[in-house]
Amino acid sequence: MASLNKMIIIGNLGADPEVRYLDGGAVVATFNVATTEKFTNRNGEKVEQTEWFRIELWNEQAKVAEKYLKKGNSVYVEGRLRTEIWTDKEGKERTSLRVRANTMQLLGSPNSDRGDEVPYEAPRQQAAPAQPASAPRPQAAPAPRQQPARREPEPVPFESNSGDDDLPF
Repeated sequence: MASLNKMIIIGNLGADPEVRYLDGGAVVATFNVATTEKFTNRNGEKVEQTEWFRIELWNEQAKVAEKYLKKGNSVYVEGRLRTEIWTDKEGKERTSLRVRANTMQLLGSPNSDRGDEVPYEAPRQQAAPAQPASAPRPQAAPAPRQQPARREPEPVPFESNSGDDDLPF
């Protein structure tokens, strides 16, 4: 039977990433991402509900996170949900959820009014080995010729000559 463990999160960083360099040369970055849902409840009140996700990135992606991610940045994260079980200081067993990301893309900063920010996509972590050096490299396709800009025709306004009674629902 097939199975799938995939999380996709688009949200904002709650703080700058915490980056640790481990003894074996590995690098891990951890940070929290908030997602916010806005809706109107049954009483007509506007409700804003925020969920927090703990994210971890490893190695090259962790270095990218350290360099580019800052509190408030909007980010796209894709990865697997992991359960961690640990014992607190009082000896009580605790459980937490964490997203081990394999894709991260910086979407920009909500705190910035600059229009020159370009989304940055960190390199994906891959389990497959890289191509051997002797393998032929694919050639890049020639750049397409630029076409002159075309104006889209103006939309025609919709005029209904039937009443609501003709609706099928």
